[in-house]
Amino acid sequence: MRITVIGAGPGGYEAAIMAAKLGAEVTIIEKNSPGGTCLNRGCIPTKALLATSDALETIHNAKAFGINVEGTVAPDFKAIMERKAKVVSGLVKGIEYLFNANNVTMIKGTGTLVDKNTVAVSKDDGTTVTIKADKIILATGSVPIVPALFQFDGKKVISSDEVLELQALPKSMIIAGGGVIGCEIGQFLSRMGTQITIVEMADQILPLEDAETAKQLARQFKKDKLKVLTGNGIASVEVTETGIQANLTNGKSVEAESMLVAIGRRSYLDNLNARSIGVAVDERGRINVNHKMETNIPGIYAIGDIVATPLLAHVAAKEGIVAAYNAVKDAGKTVAYQAVPRCVYTEPEVAGVGLTELECVAQGIAYKVGQFDFRALGKAQAMSKIQGFVKIIVDSKDVIIGAAVVGAHATDLLAELSLAVHLGLTAEQIGDCIHAHPTLSEAIMEAAHDVHGVCVHKA
Repeated sequence: MRITVIGAGPGGYEAAIMAAKLGAEVTIIEKNSPGGTCLNRGCIPTKALLATSDALETIHNAKAFGINVEGTVAPDFKAIMERKAKVVSGLVKGIEYLFNANNVTMIKGTGTLVDKNTVAVSKDDGTTVTIKADKIILATGSVPIVPALFQFDGKKVISSDEVLELQALPKSMIIAGGGVIGCEIGQFLSRMGTQITIVEMADQILPLEDAETAKQLARQFKKDKLKVLTGNGIASVEVTETGIQANLTNGKSVEAESMLVAIGRRSYLDNLNARSIGVAVDERGRINVNHKMETNIPGIYAIGDIVATPLLAHVAAKEGIVAAYNAVKDAGKTVAYQAVPRCVYTEPEVAGVGLTELECVAQGIAYKVGQFDFRALGKAQAMSKIQGFVKIIVDSKDVIIGAAVVGAHATDLLAELSLAVHLGLTAEQIGDCIHAHPTLSEAIMEAAHDVHGVCVHKA
């Protein structure tokens, strides 16, 4: 069987490699470097930058651990960006190695659908290659949304693409949007020395997350001297010779040297020709798929940011694997969307899975909550990482339907809770499992106990 994948991001390359492992002859088309937004302009470069700010913060706090650091400690922005590029480059080569190891053929160019079994690839040299396929998987991802009112120029007003290629540290920056991108980039630049103002239309930063976890991060931002303006939209933007003036919906204005627009992303179907060959698309420009990730045209599948599912790399990757299995084996595999992990790599980290309390209330679901603070853990005290907590939400049958973690290593700790939601485990089952001492994961066990009112504070 011949499988063609258009797009080599987290969804596309997982789909291609899995299809090849299942015995298909696979061709993948990518106009840029493999890895997509996640590897080249998103998840990985931002985490490389945040690792730098974490290291700097550790040095600044060294005295609390009995370590004296002498001399000037200051970030070298050029070296930081070079390290980020090196990390990305190494991982891109890793994907290329996996393609070769699994006999996946990669063609560099822009893929366009001709019909349900044909893809035309426009290459950089002006030539066109036609590829025949039995099945096609679409994985072209998304691009930042930058409405006209922001006066985007890619220099003073930038998106998440340009901010990761900055050659010099801005003195000040307005960030439009207090979601994941705005919070991560905002904290990194703040700790490098940039004066940051985050403007968020919702009543809290991280609008989709648990309110208590968002408050914990907001408190840290205040400590870090990041200015956060919630409940405010941006009505207009003026680009001047000296910088940016953002006029807010409350009548006030904010000025800075530059502006990052981080208000969301849109599905990238440009040049794909999907609509023209009859692929059904919804009112927001996302491709409609069934539970097998198959479009209305049999044999054409769509995954990742171009479908109406969470815009997350790990969701795209899972959808890619599911699409590959169904395309090659007609296996009937599906994605468990009720257990999608949500991660924010700030300090403290914020993570969630399943339903929040607000969602339970909105859906009329009876629920109970168990919670445990890191402050009461011996490991957290030893690390001097006492900020944060674990919250577990259960339904009337004690089944875990949601969870939130804020604090050190929250994104790693979430794995156990994601598994619990995925498998429909109860708080009693999690609480009965022995958790190593001393670890941060004990907070999960204690939060599970707290659901039943038997939380024991550990030292």
